[in-house]
Amino acid sequence: MSEPAIRVHEIGKHYRLGAESSTRSRFRYKSLAETLGNGFRRANRGGRNKEKSVTEGTNFWALRDVSFDVNPGEVVGIIGRNGAGKSTLLKILSRITEPTKGYADINGRVGSLLEVGTGFHPELTGRENIYLNGAILGMSQSEIKRKFDEIVAFSEVERFLDTPVKHYSSGMYTRLAFAVAAHLDTEILVVDEVLAVGDAEFQKKCLGKMQSVAHREGRTVLFVSHSMAAISQLTQQCILLTKGGVEFAGDSRSAVEKYLQGDASGTVTIFDVEHMPRKYPGTMAAKLLTLSFDRPLAQFAPAENFAFTAVIRAAEEVKRLRFSITIFSSDGHPVGSCFSPERLSLSAGETAAAQVTLPNPKLAPGRYHCGIAIGKGDHRSGHVDYDVVLDTLPFEVVPEEGDGGTLSQWNLAWGRIAFPDLEVAADAVSSPR
Repeated sequence: MSEPAIRVHEIGKHYRLGAESSTRSRFRYKSLAETLGNGFRRANRGGRNKEKSVTEGTNFWALRDVSFDVNPGEVVGIIGRNGAGKSTLLKILSRITEPTKGYADINGRVGSLLEVGTGFHPELTGRENIYLNGAILGMSQSEIKRKFDEIVAFSEVERFLDTPVKHYSSGMYTRLAFAVAAHLDTEILVVDEVLAVGDAEFQKKCLGKMQSVAHREGRTVLFVSHSMAAISQLTQQCILLTKGGVEFAGDSRSAVEKYLQGDASGTVTIFDVEHMPRKYPGTMAAKLLTLSFDRPLAQFAPAENFAFTAVIRAAEEVKRLRFSITIFSSDGHPVGSCFSPERLSLSAGETAAAQVTLPNPKLAPGRYHCGIAIGKGDHRSGHVDYDVVLDTLPFEVVPEEGDGGTLSQWNLAWGRIAFPDLEVAADAVSSPR
């Protein structure tokens, strides 16, 4: 039996969080002048009565006792909420940082795509940045020359190759950056959220390249993403990290469902979203604070109205605020979206609770979660988002007793929404000749 491509054994990463003892300067960085001044004062005192610079501090384990193996040619996903330890783990595997305890054995050359575009210089042209970025990522000059045309073709920026990248749009920049990183010749590829770039068409192209690297080229891939659709499509095995530890390791479908389920099967129905990280922050003229269901279990019948309460605080006066909801299936694919009328108005500093109802969405049995946005305008007049919260309000649609078995036997290959029966009119039927 071959050696694992990656073996992680009881890895832990410890940080010490400390603060200055002075109450006045606690949690504040000192300026250069203050640092030099304190140094001169300590020197003049001859070292007596030295300032205590750091308190006892707080111990924080970003990772604790993480163990798993990845076999050669496997594609393994790593998922978890922000702060679960995903990026810390990848930095350890990429030899950027050392673990506090445990070890990781890597058998093969590692290529890391931890941040698309790292090493790009805005004053250099696209052509020059291909060589610069390729060298930073570990490619030799001969490798870059051999793959140069392929990189340019993939990025689709050939017309602007000799233009400084500071003049590129954000989409062009990310296309070129991913193209360079995706053409690394390595046995092991460690990837962190690189598919969250560019437009939908380019994301599809990136995913296709990742599938080619993983399946056709037979390379080992460790893939971190918040896109459950990408995780489900690209990986077969998945590791779910929670608070620095491994909560689940197994097939990707089960890991994704467990990740998205959250508190849907428990008794907690209030979701504190105020401090959740925002991928699309909006203007923040108004902010979502909490979202909640009015029931002990986040479960709905197929023909039941989907309703929740949203608590909002306005940072400035907002008029005619509207809600929008996108419902996602358990694998991260959008099922549908809906919008409310523009009605709610708030004064600056005012907090309000709004009951939001989607009448009878006719969802097939299964697990779902939501993306919630507040803002103004619509797709016709143009819209502005104040706040957008993704990956929230996990819930389950369960069959009702006595439904005749139709919905409980719904085949998800037909789609996630169980639409009403079609009506067919056949008043005029012509006779065969």
